[in-house]
Amino acid sequence: MRPRQPERKPHINPAKIHSERQARDAIHRLRETLRYHNWRYYVLDSPVIADDEYDQLLETLRTLEERFPHLQTPDSPTQEVGSEPREELGTVKHPLPMLSLRAVYQEDEVHRFDSVCRNELQRDTVEYVAEPKYDGAAVELIYEAGRLAVASTRGDGETGEDITPNVRTLKEVPAVLLGHQEPPPSRLVARGEVYMRKDEFNQLNRQRGAAGEEQFANPRNAAAGSLRQLDPRVTAQRPLHIFLYAVAECAGKEFTTQAEMLDTLRKWGLKVNSERIQLCSGAGEAIRYHKALAEIRDDLPYEIDGVVYKVNVLADQQRLGYRQRDPRWALAYKFPPRQKTTRVRDIVVQVGRTGKLTPIAVLEPVHIGGVEVTRASLHNQSEVERKDIRIGDTVLVERAGDVIPYVVKSIQEDRNGTEQIFGMPEECPVCASRVLMSDDKKTTRCPNLRCPAQVRERIIHFASRGGLNIEGLGEKRVEQLFQARLVRQISSLYSLTKEQLLTLERYADRSAENLLRQIAGSKNTTLARFLYALGIPLVGEHIARVLAQQFATLDQLLESSEEELREIAEIGPEVARSVTTFFTDKRNREEIENMRTAGLTLDNPLYREQKQHLPLQGRTFVFTGALERWTRDEARRIVEELGGRASSSVSGETSYVVAGPGAGSKRAQAEQRGIPILDEDAFARLLEEHKSR
Repeated sequence: MRPRQPERKPHINPAKIHSERQARDAIHRLRETLRYHNWRYYVLDSPVIADDEYDQLLETLRTLEERFPHLQTPDSPTQEVGSEPREELGTVKHPLPMLSLRAVYQEDEVHRFDSVCRNELQRDTVEYVAEPKYDGAAVELIYEAGRLAVASTRGDGETGEDITPNVRTLKEVPAVLLGHQEPPPSRLVARGEVYMRKDEFNQLNRQRGAAGEEQFANPRNAAAGSLRQLDPRVTAQRPLHIFLYAVAECAGKEFTTQAEMLDTLRKWGLKVNSERIQLCSGAGEAIRYHKALAEIRDDLPYEIDGVVYKVNVLADQQRLGYRQRDPRWALAYKFPPRQKTTRVRDIVVQVGRTGKLTPIAVLEPVHIGGVEVTRASLHNQSEVERKDIRIGDTVLVERAGDVIPYVVKSIQEDRNGTEQIFGMPEECPVCASRVLMSDDKKTTRCPNLRCPAQVRERIIHFASRGGLNIEGLGEKRVEQLFQARLVRQISSLYSLTKEQLLTLERYADRSAENLLRQIAGSKNTTLARFLYALGIPLVGEHIARVLAQQFATLDQLLESSEEELREIAEIGPEVARSVTTFFTDKRNREEIENMRTAGLTLDNPLYREQKQHLPLQGRTFVFTGALERWTRDEARRIVEELGGRASSSVSGETSYVVAGPGAGSKRAQAEQRGIPILDEDAFARLLEEHKSR
């Protein structure tokens, strides 16, 4: 259930609270605010405040609860870890709670932590394992008999979301543990962080922006969102990595130290960040490690937001024990947030490949993390209004490593009345076509296929592997043709001649002939590929296939109305509006006719297949546990080829649950619902029976 939005950041000074009535009111406000931000962070993967702001709110609440202990409750955010898991993914109860770490920002807090550890352990010096604090998504991996059985998110610390099919797509997560150096245990519960590299994150955001999809705010959101997809095929397409850093259970194997534990994980084939982990003797070495890591932070391929210290000797960890929310033997020493305030000089509009209009804040130059920042994306009109960003505002801008700077919020207290409210233009600033804005104001587009700001990128997309796959026509080649004015729209590709190409650098007889052969070959394609290649806003590969399944020919689709499109199960109002707007545009129609005149022919096998009765049509399968005869993707593909559907969660629509070894919560859910459960042999027999019909 969506919580109501409380105060974004209540200004509460614990030193000014003296009565129980004041404390009760302040604690209530803080809890409401923290729960809201937990929901934004853990459930939506869309935080609206910086980590240090959240930590300050939590520390304020903790301070008040310590002063007024009778007001502390078990459901307070100081006693909780995260947020409730989403039911649609299925849930997994953790064998032991997944706790968060207490975060500090000051060096003296590290000395205080070390002092507590030394005093309670009665040691002159305590040894710590220090490692980067990864800015990713926490996960738990359970191996049974050396095979990956279950993977889950942190969730609320007690129960996480079942992401087993998604984690199986990560190449860095072994399906079977290695045993040539150290025999794997009969049961292992390991924990780590899934992350996305900075360069891969930037590439993903460029692709999403080009496809008209909402971009991720940072690599952590991208990693978390990718792991929690209902369709593992989406996760498989995302560049995800993992570092393991803890063991919660290990049957038949005893460890003496944290360092030994990490080394053994590596021997079993699990990825550990050996390069950056360091043993530190005392607070002095621990702080020096923090400073050294801060200096190379921007050079690391992944995002980190601090350092984690853990007492190395495991027996000492047990002696120190736990608080309700975090272990007393570990600490997160975070880096200062890289944020600065500056002024918005102007807001300009940029037009992308698919015609998406993006507002860009032109900033008074400010240095953040060693880089001068002068511009920052505001994403869309909805974001501008949600954050209430105005021309002339003082704003908080954040830059994390190589990530594009973004405006965190406006500082409304600094306004003097001269600020101007921004609104997206009604016409494209490049070609003056009337733009289309979605109802939620998250997308504004220019529908003109010939808009100069779009056409170059559209040609690249048209020729891409997912489009018509014109080999040899990559970004540099298109740019060359564009600059030579040989290509001005997609259809002009089909009028290129060998003589024209030979006038360009790096073209000889063979290379020119090869490109022309590839272009000619692209004239014979399928309707689904062509629809995707056109770059219609909101029409990705899946929606293109859905449309091709419903319409036998392109002409039928061209003549369809918005109302007809909305009757298709997977077509919503915005997609229907986008498709009809695109095809009713006179210039887009002319462009399509030009391609047809050049010899374009479209086959549509998807429509023919859709009209055939397939044996598993209307059946939904859920796969759980470690399948031995097929991979999850192979099993899913078999089901889909026979007309069925593969789902990652058990619901009222589930026809069968196919359970392999290690099946957990999904099998239990199926039993509770009375859904038939098949082992792999029964599943194979079912397939053979239906194939023979």
